[in-house]
Amino acid sequence: MLPSEFVVVTTPRAKPMSLEQRQDQIIAVTTGLLLEHGRDVTSKEIAEAAGIAEGTIFRAFGDKDSLIDAAVERYLDPLPLRTALRSIDPELPLEDKIETIVTLMLDRFRSVIRMMVAVGRQGPPPKQEESRHEFALIIGELLAGHRQQLTIAPERVAHYVRLVAFSSAIPGFAQDMGFTAGELTDLILHGIVDRKQAP
Repeated sequence: MLPSEFVVVTTPRAKPMSLEQRQDQIIAVTTGLLLEHGRDVTSKEIAEAAGIAEGTIFRAFGDKDSLIDAAVERYLDPLPLRTALRSIDPELPLEDKIETIVTLMLDRFRSVIRMMVAVGRQGPPPKQEESRHEFALIIGELLAGHRQQLTIAPERVAHYVRLVAFSSAIPGFAQDMGFTAGELTDLILHGIVDRKQAP
């Protein structure tokens, strides 16, 4: 038996990443850098933050613009929002459901606008008719049990919430007013008129 000073301890080598895993890693790092630096972020900065060689970026994406487009597309993916909406407890009272939906939508629109500003995109976010339709269906199902309390169809409530949340998330328009999710929920549910005092 060899003396302990001659024993060589080897550790198993990490399993190489697949192309998809490597792309996911690079995109995750790039997203944060885009929000901080915008399109001015360099491939060298991305590589250093990811702990990889700069050439790895080009092998995975071809060029920096393709990487940025992939990172923005991933960031704007509506699937996490849908998942969060579907996870809302269906047993919650109506007001709690609406406030939770409003909170999720505010977070979503604020993050989307932040990314669009960071990368210099002009105009409204890309239109996704299918995404909007699915959003309305999810909210409609969530509010279906409260149909007797509502003056409009549950699916239409979804569009009210979307409209209010989006306008409240726009910098310089309503975001600076500091509207809370609770205030917006009260506006959606009760409006601005005290029905007891209204003629």
